[in-house]
Amino acid sequence: MRPRKPRALHAGSRVAVFAPASPADGIRTQAGLAELRRLGFVVQSPTAVATEGYFAASTEKRRDELSRLCAEPAVDSLIALRGGYGSNYLLDGFATDDLTSPKCLVGFSDITTIQIFLWRRARWVSFYAPMVASGLDAGAGAPGGYDEASFLRALTETQAGWPLDLSGEAMVAGEAEGRVLGGCLTLLETSLGTPWELNTEESILVLEDRAMKPWQVDRALMHFRQAGKLDGVRGILLGDFPDCDPPVAGSWSVADVCRRILDPLRVPVVWGAPIGHTRRPILTIPLGVRARLIAQGAGTLELLEPAVIP
Repeated sequence: MRPRKPRALHAGSRVAVFAPASPADGIRTQAGLAELRRLGFVVQSPTAVATEGYFAASTEKRRDELSRLCAEPAVDSLIALRGGYGSNYLLDGFATDDLTSPKCLVGFSDITTIQIFLWRRARWVSFYAPMVASGLDAGAGAPGGYDEASFLRALTETQAGWPLDLSGEAMVAGEAEGRVLGGCLTLLETSLGTPWELNTEESILVLEDRAMKPWQVDRALMHFRQAGKLDGVRGILLGDFPDCDPPVAGSWSVADVCRRILDPLRVPVVWGAPIGHTRRPILTIPLGVRARLIAQGAGTLELLEPAVIP
């Protein structure tokens, strides 16, 4: 199937906030909702329900909410409240069979599970981007906040592709074209062996995470390599992996691990972009579109096509 692109957002678009995983702090939630309104969107808040352990609601309620919002004509975009854990529960028995009219689905971290599921099932283009209580709440350009320019451009630009300064560094120099896919390393790894396991061939593969020891990143990348998920990859875009310091001074860092395992692939690699889990303003990365990764200097992701349609 060809990728299915959602319709572009504009001032007055209805944005529905959904909670597929863990609950969020009320103050941060209200700050994120206010930021969406500042950007000109009409905000539809998540349904207030009782939390269940570390989940925002029961599996049935969370699944029903996602299914309903995917099918609701009045909703233009779905923006996740936050990540945490629990999105995987929603995929068994997911009820919406008609996914031919995609919406802008926005999130990162645990939302990776939903993004790769919708990509495999219906080729939905989605957005690896800040969430209501994880990025939007801190504001545009702030530490722990988000990059407003890439957020709005990804969700509104319909005429052409555009370049994105990755604010990282070239780990392996070069240029390559491919389809941007990926997300949170842990969630991508746990998709292996499932029906929505990601096909990474000919991709610009996005990998990021937080609070992993270097040896845990090593293990995940070796799992990817031994499972064939690095075969045929055109280029790799890495996050800055916060809270991942070596447990022993002088031991390998995550950057050292990535260089050792990824160098032999002989594909361009950019390290340290502020994507997903980062202390810097979060960049928005469209998933499912073709792009050129330029691993020179701070790195550039040149989107070769818009992620949304008029």
